[in-house]
Amino acid sequence: MKKSILDKLERLSERLAEIDGLLGGEHAARDMDSYRKLTRERADITPVVDLFHLYRSASANYSSAGEMLGDPEMKELAQAEQESASAAMARLEIELQTALLPKDPNDDRNLFLEIRAGTGGDESALFAADLFRMYSRYAERQRWKVEIVSRSESDLGGFREIIARIEGQGAYSKLKFESGGHRVQRVPVTETQGRIHTSACTVAVMPEADELVDIDINPADLRIDTFRASGAGGQHINKTDSAVRITHIPTGIVVECQDDRSQHRNKAQAMSVLAARINDAKQREQQQKIASERKSLIGSGDRSERIRTYNFPQDRITDHRINLTLYKIDAITDGDLDELVGALTAEHQAELLAALAE
Repeated sequence: MKKSILDKLERLSERLAEIDGLLGGEHAARDMDSYRKLTRERADITPVVDLFHLYRSASANYSSAGEMLGDPEMKELAQAEQESASAAMARLEIELQTALLPKDPNDDRNLFLEIRAGTGGDESALFAADLFRMYSRYAERQRWKVEIVSRSESDLGGFREIIARIEGQGAYSKLKFESGGHRVQRVPVTETQGRIHTSACTVAVMPEADELVDIDINPADLRIDTFRASGAGGQHINKTDSAVRITHIPTGIVVECQDDRSQHRNKAQAMSVLAARINDAKQREQQQKIASERKSLIGSGDRSERIRTYNFPQDRITDHRINLTLYKIDAITDGDLDELVGALTAEHQAELLAALAE
C-alpha cells in the first residue's frame, strides 16, 4: 500500500481515539451541536479504522510467518500463513481504498428533476412524459416521494417541460448521473407510414439546497412577477394571480411555478428551484474543470452530451458513457433502473480509485 494512504489511515486511527476521548468526557453532551458533529464523524471513520486494524493484523501475520521460513520444520506452514495473509492484505487494501474515496456531500440530499423536450416536436414531448414516468416508477420502488413543481403540457399529453422534487434517502446519489441528453428511436404515434423517428430530451438532476442557506441570493438581484395560472386547475387557480415567475438577474435564470393554488407556496417552490439551479451551475462548472483534467466521462456535468439512446424497435437501451447495452427497454422504462444505476456508480468509483492511486 502507498505510504500516503498508510499515513492517512494512521491519522484517521488517531482521530478516532481523540473523538472517543472527547465523547467520553464529563461535559461532552453540554454542547449538543458539537456532540452531534462528533458522533457523525465517529460513525463515518469507525468502519475505515476497523478495516485498517484488520489490515495491520494481516501485515503482522505476514511478517511473523516470514520469521519462521528459516526453520525447515516450519517452512511449509509459514509459506501457507504468508499466502493467506497476503491474500487478506490485497483484499483489505481494495476495501480501504474504496472506503477512502471522497464522498459527495450532496449524496444524501433530495433533488429537483427537470426534463425538457428537445428536437422532435410532439414526439419529443411524449418522450419527456415517458422519462418522467420512468423516474417516477423508480422513485416508487425506492419508496421516495415525488412532487410536481411545474409542468408545461403538449397537445398530445406529453410535457414540453416538467420539474419535480424527489424526496428520499440517497435520492441524489442514485440519480445524479442521469443528467444529459436522452435520445429515443421509435415509430411515433403521429407517424402514419411506420417510419422510425429520432427525438431527444434533456434531463437535469440537481441537489436541493438546504433551506437556501447554501446559496447567497441577494433579494435585489431578483425580479418577481405574478400572473394568472394557465391550464387545468379549477376555477380558483385560474382566476387569481397565483402563478409566480422569478428571474435571477445576474445569471438570467428564470423559474416559473404555477401548480399550487397558493401564490405564497408557488413562490417558495420557485425559490427552492432557483437556489438549486444556481448551486447546480456552480457545481457543473467545477465538475467540468475536474473532468477536463481527468478526461472523466461520468459526472462531467455536460448537459449537451448525449448520454443514452432508447431504441424501441430493437428493445435496446445503450448508455454511451460506459458502453453498456441492455435489451429490456420495457422493464427499464417502467422504472427498473437498478442495473443502470449500479453500473454508472461502479464506473464512477473506478475513476475515483484510479485518481487515488496516482
